[in-house]
Amino acid sequence: MSFAEPAPKRQRLEAQQKEPQPPDAETPGSLNPRSLYSTCNLDDTNLHSSPNTSGECGSFQSPAAGSWTQDGFSQDPDFLASQEELRCFLFSLANSAVPTRASSPDTAGRGDQLLKVLTNDGGDSWRSPLSDGEHIQYLKNYVTEVAPWLDMFDSQCTFRHQIPALAQEFPALFYAILALSARQFERKNGVRNWFDSLELYQEAIRRLDPLLQVRDSKVVAACVLLCCLEMMSARAQDWRRHLEGCAALFDAFGIHGFSQGVLQAVFWCYARMDLCGALISDGTQTTLLHPSKWLPPGCQEKYAYRLFQNVTSPDMHANYAVYLCVKATHLLSDRTRFVELGEENGCSTEEFQSRWLLLWDELQCWLSERPSELLPVQTVNRRPFPHILFVHWAAISSNQLYHTACILLLKVLPKGVRLPRSPALFPLWHARRICGISLANPHQGCLNNSIQPLWIAGQLFSHTSEHREIINLIRSIETETGWGTCWRIRDLETAWGYR
Repeated sequence: MSFAEPAPKRQRLEAQQKEPQPPDAETPGSLNPRSLYSTCNLDDTNLHSSPNTSGECGSFQSPAAGSWTQDGFSQDPDFLASQEELRCFLFSLANSAVPTRASSPDTAGRGDQLLKVLTNDGGDSWRSPLSDGEHIQYLKNYVTEVAPWLDMFDSQCTFRHQIPALAQEFPALFYAILALSARQFERKNGVRNWFDSLELYQEAIRRLDPLLQVRDSKVVAACVLLCCLEMMSARAQDWRRHLEGCAALFDAFGIHGFSQGVLQAVFWCYARMDLCGALISDGTQTTLLHPSKWLPPGCQEKYAYRLFQNVTSPDMHANYAVYLCVKATHLLSDRTRFVELGEENGCSTEEFQSRWLLLWDELQCWLSERPSELLPVQTVNRRPFPHILFVHWAAISSNQLYHTACILLLKVLPKGVRLPRSPALFPLWHARRICGISLANPHQGCLNNSIQPLWIAGQLFSHTSEHREIINLIRSIETETGWGTCWRIRDLETAWGYR
């Protein structure tokens, strides 16, 4: 059984080198982002309503497909200026680590230095742009709404328990928590005034600025939380730009998936976003942080399986699924660039086939060796998609990523490869399970991380009933979580031929 390689991607490969940048705030005649509120209908009913069920092509023209722009946050000149300031801070911090690249941030060894920096903050370390009551509101929202999806692969709940405790003595981290929570609150509740999240975002950056020479896990955590805020309402073509600073920071500090403690939790939070960015590129790019940098220094990639297996926990087995999916994007990107652009990366036909077979075996091994926590507790066969229920948070997204990686590989199955016949060799089998997992499991973090798998799976369906259910699902995810997701509806409508 074989599948042809996808159509040439040269146009997309060339286009990514000319990615559009956010509008220049200083451009004369540019639209004032705050005027969007007077020109766009932000009524929640219209924003998240289900598509017309008439079955006509027009029923899939989603009014919410561009909803990520409608609150104006990502186009605000103040946000764009602050985002560039944070980006410069991240690269400067990464560059400051170059002479001692092998060392990771160390909280204990920097305590005195941190206290000195904080107590010399002009005596106003805790003067906030918001009231104590608003602090409590956003902290409560962080603990109940935001932290669970940051912790979805972490049974220790680092973001829910440890990060807020660390933030009590670290203003930059404290304001990063509040800023992310405020942004999520505004997005989910349709708040038309984004000033709380913007002011908190700017305050967090201001508190980071004096810490340029401080290598501490709390600095890294604050930077990743602010990156999450940016990703929540960023344009798809801007995702990599938002991630580049954190990638440089992890690389320079030598932070990886086995760093232990807070840094390990922060790494995997970033890693899932990096993977989403690779999936958005549709096979033309892999992650910003090379898969080899996800492992401890000196560890060869061929030993990754043993490394993950030695950490006997469902969380790390779930993280292994993230790693394998990244390996799939890396293989596809290498092959695409070798074939389409003539890039000398060694991904010849023979090498590609060898890497493909090895990765396929690793994925099937991941599936067969899942711990009991990652197995479904119930599967209900229904149309158009089965409902597959899990009770462990890490099981939801990790199983989706397994199916996603399999689809990516099956789309480029090398000619001449023959495998034992099984349902796993059919992309549609995997696609139905991706959709079924999201339908049956309402955990917010896993819903956020399902958008790109749903996009990859959704392209394979041809019946209007399947299209309708996927559109309803994507709209409900944005309504439930506040993450900008509906832009993928427009992409799917184009893939289905409605546009």
